Amino acid sequence: MSAPIETDEQGQSALSGEEKLMAVRRQKVQDLREQGHNPYPYAFARNALAGDLHRRWADLPADQKTDEEVRIAGRIHALRNTAMFIDLHDESDKIQIFAHKQDLSPEVLPLLPLLDIGDLIGVRGIVRRTKRGELTVNAQEITVLSKALRGLPEKHHGLQDIELRRRQRYLDLMVSRDSQTLFRQRSAIIRHIRQIMVDEGFMEVETPMLHPIAGGAAAKPFITHHNALDRDLFLRIAPELYLKRLIVGGVSDKVFEINRNFRNEGISNRHNPEFTMIEGYQAWVDYHAMCDLVEKLVSQTAQQVRGRMTLPAPQQAADQDGPAQAALDPIMLDFTPPWPRKSMAELIQTYCEVDVMAYPEPAELGPIAEKLGCKLSGKENWGQIMGAIFEEKVEAHLIQPIHVIDFPKAISPLAKTHRAHPQLAERFESYINGWEIANAFSELSDPDEQRARFTEQLAARAGGDDEAHQMDEDYVRALEYGMPPTGGFGIGIDRLVMVLTGCASIRDVILFPSLR
Repeated sequence: MSAPIETDEQGQSALSGEEKLMAVRRQKVQDLREQGHNPYPYAFARNALAGDLHRRWADLPADQKTDEEVRIAGRIHALRNTAMFIDLHDESDKIQIFAHKQDLSPEVLPLLPLLDIGDLIGVRGIVRRTKRGELTVNAQEITVLSKALRGLPEKHHGLQDIELRRRQRYLDLMVSRDSQTLFRQRSAIIRHIRQIMVDEGFMEVETPMLHPIAGGAAAKPFITHHNALDRDLFLRIAPELYLKRLIVGGVSDKVFEINRNFRNEGISNRHNPEFTMIEGYQAWVDYHAMCDLVEKLVSQTAQQVRGRMTLPAPQQAADQDGPAQAALDPIMLDFTPPWPRKSMAELIQTYCEVDVMAYPEPAELGPIAEKLGCKLSGKENWGQIMGAIFEEKVEAHLIQPIHVIDFPKAISPLAKTHRAHPQLAERFESYINGWEIANAFSELSDPDEQRARFTEQLAARAGGDDEAHQMDEDYVRALEYGMPPTGGFGIGIDRLVMVLTGCASIRDVILFPSLR
């Protein structure tokens, strides 16, 4: 017998609407136990998926029954006619369950009124197609596998709460096939990238996530403390310096790592403090070979996961909560190699009509940047001013895939000096949809020059730049043993997923994003 719901002095329920529903469901848990059913059993021997059944019996005529007995399991998404008809969803598809007294045992029939939307159940039964043409399992046995105490959101309204979708991703996945498809595509993208790298002869490795020195990128780190060592450590901002140590060591001429990185910086539609990258390093080549490799990884992954190399671009979105609305006529991105390779200076010339190479001093280039509308502090060096012009006035124009080559050396402390232009470095970034998705260098291998670059970075840190590199004596020591000519690259997996799936916010392609 159901227990009475608590009431206040006026006889009204003292519980909220959600609490009332949960109280009813908790009572059903008790009723199940009283009937001899465990509402949270240990296992269920499933032998079929809904999607497999739909494929296997695609040609089954209406009003026909098979002789196949199956055991399926999933979550209830709809109940009709006092649970005679149940819409059951598993990870592959939806299938209808027909629960009728003519097929069920007397012991199971009392269980039907105790079922709710959201419950997980197992069903043993025979596959048939109804007169209306719907593939159905005639239930002979139903087992409650997990009684849901909370109900699913309303089918047509519950998913409109973007904040809820991101904070309670399990709920989003539970009720949205689109979200399930998106994250399966993300998994496939990573899997195909890994396979391409292995096929190219790269060795997958693992490097530390706790670093004694924050290095490998210009970023502010997260800091933690190791009790046994009694020392502060930094969460990895990039695996670069460890991967290049492996090139020095000769474990392989080609190494890569798909890694989690952590940067203590702002949150936006394109930035999450915790993110995924692939970094790879190859001996005996320069940054031109890395251009080829990045193109191959992106274009072949697009073909393998999405089935084509031309895809609609995500609509540009302001840094705001909620996804952008799809454009009426989306721009089509063409990932087909080869991609254009244009220098940063050339692109600034194109979009700003300024030849930055003609103004080699900060005092000359700074006023020009300010006239273009760039915000400067007045402390920037020449390379930083050039980078600011590019970031503020050029990036947004780079919609189709392109490699932006030959960055200022002053903002590229780990890249080799350009062989023809001493103010530049052999570095490129790849852009798609106005977003940086890859960064690559001809890796600096001269230990004395690397030490000098680190020293310059230390001066920048002393001047207030908390994202400048620290001195890494052990990395310089490794270079002193000799590193071969090496090309290296990093691709932001999250942004690549955004580009390949049409998502405008990084928070929609990370299962559990950081939220304010």
